[in-house]
Amino acid sequence: MKASLIFTVGIAAVANAHAIAQRVKVAGVDKGQMVGVRAPSDNNPILNVQDANMACNQNRQNTPVDATVIAVAAGQEISVWWQHVFGGPQYSGDADNPIAKSHKGPLIYYLAKVDNAAYASPTGLQWFKVAQDGLDTNDGTWGVDRMIQNNGWHSFTLPSCVAPGQYLLRTELIALHSAGTSGQAQFYLSCVQINVTGSGSKTGSTMSFPGAYQASDPGILISIYDAQGNPTNGKKPYAVPGGNVMTC
Repeated sequence: MKASLIFTVGIAAVANAHAIAQRVKVAGVDKGQMVGVRAPSDNNPILNVQDANMACNQNRQNTPVDATVIAVAAGQEISVWWQHVFGGPQYSGDADNPIAKSHKGPLIYYLAKVDNAAYASPTGLQWFKVAQDGLDTNDGTWGVDRMIQNNGWHSFTLPSCVAPGQYLLRTELIALHSAGTSGQAQFYLSCVQINVTGSGSKTGSTMSFPGAYQASDPGILISIYDAQGNPTNGKKPYAVPGGNVMTC
């Protein structure tokens, strides 16, 4: 009985090698756990690109969304912290923290302009891409690899030309380890409430979530394994979903 219980728990832990984006730094300053962050209720991925929650995921249950709106100057670095479960590792020695090493794929960042970031609904917003970290074709490493190497932190620089105002920042990780089968790419995402300052005047080409991705997109329906089974996409270019990053 005891052995059976241990086996069952072990299988559950292996199966749930997922992650949650839950903390933000701006210019190296840590804003605190769940401050200004709309995180989902658990660490399970979205699989259907037409899911109504593809914009900001489902908000965490039984906890009000923190109403903080984080100040960010255009041109500053933003860092997002991913962990296996809320607060960090699921248990001592958690080998799947911040996410299982098998879950290769890109990290992508979008903005949507809103009147009040603390209370804006994500439904019907128009998003534009501000950063992405996909596949390095020189060594076959992914954005997820770089996040893992940095203990769950992943950073990008907000373009200096972004127009001032309040936005939702959509932070997304796509795990492609099973994406050779339609509907098996895994989408992990949270949104962050930010207020951008500066003298910029631009936004990028906008898109809707759901709607921006199709299940058959080449960056979503893809086997990333080479002939030897290495998850490097054969070191060939990888088409990150969502079109181009905005340019200043």
